[in-house]
Amino acid sequence: MRRSHFEALKPVCPRCRQTRGVLSPLVLGLVEEEDAAGIRSGTLHCTDPACWLEFPIIDGAPVLVPDVRGWLAANAHLITEREDLTPLVESLLGDGTGPDSAFNIARQHRSSYAWDHYADLDPAEPAGPVRPGGVVRCLEAGLRRLDDTPSARLPGPAIDLGCACGRTAFELAARVDGPVLGIDLNWPLLRVARRALETGEAVYPRRRVGMVYDRRRYPVRFAGMERVDFWIADAQAPPFADDAFGFAAALNIVDCVASPPALLAALDRLVRPGGAAVLATPFDWSTGATPVEAWLGGHSQRGPQDGSSETMLRLLTTPGAHPQSTRRLAPLGGPVEVDWAVRLHERSAMLYRAHVVVLESARHPPDGHVMN
Repeated sequence: MRRSHFEALKPVCPRCRQTRGVLSPLVLGLVEEEDAAGIRSGTLHCTDPACWLEFPIIDGAPVLVPDVRGWLAANAHLITEREDLTPLVESLLGDGTGPDSAFNIARQHRSSYAWDHYADLDPAEPAGPVRPGGVVRCLEAGLRRLDDTPSARLPGPAIDLGCACGRTAFELAARVDGPVLGIDLNWPLLRVARRALETGEAVYPRRRVGMVYDRRRYPVRFAGMERVDFWIADAQAPPFADDAFGFAAALNIVDCVASPPALLAALDRLVRPGGAAVLATPFDWSTGATPVEAWLGGHSQRGPQDGSSETMLRLLTTPGAHPQSTRRLAPLGGPVEVDWAVRLHERSAMLYRAHVVVLESARHPPDGHVMN
């Protein structure tokens, strides 16, 4: 964790914020290990005596979630997973644990996401009909809507909600003034992002077929990397005060959370008046991520929206259009459709059309009073 990000972004206790609506500042507790890149190991803690919760910093990533005990219990096996295994031993582990094991599921996720984030920079990546970089194209489509001048600067700081392997946070650093923060709950994906940040290398298992993986390792460099950091945090309960960011991205995450309205409400709070956000989603609903009743469309075609996810998202991002609508964020123009491929293995990929929406945060609240 970079001290500069901690000091500039001033995170608050996510449990106090979620359960009591109280903005309790976090302070550094123990600093066990620190190097030029930041604090590698230590703790943060809540300053409210009614809470006083500790949050660990593990391998450079602070874990800032409301239920930190629950998150650690669910992810301990991933946190303690060794990174120094040889490709041979990793292959033997994969064969021994089987295709449905947590080990192989995590490998598959890293393969798909890291390929999309970084394979365009891999000199050994073979040419093919499926292109990496879909998530970057989603971001670029949104940024063009905001300003079609490539050199234009965006207001900072910036946050990338659901940053996965980190590429879009790095892309934002070249366009944003101030710090850029990527947050995600997925430890294996965030570890890919942190490794790229700390070593300048993309390292991940690239699935060939079945349980056959090739380890990919190649250099990656981006402008402004020194202004990027990656933390474990929940996009539905980000540990920050209102108006903390000038720009936010939420790319391909709306259909990956338990409550899309909660995500939109968090986005609405985070972006300060006059700021902007880019949101993308393929509306690939699954009960594994989102209960059916929380899907934005995709069900109840007998309702007034005829089951349209696009219509529901438009209503929820138009102030006053729905009881759960955003208060300040509103669409800037119409949506953009962007092709996005998720590579499964060298003979299979899932092809999506991501629905990209650009939102601007009003400088005035609905009651007409000027916001500072």
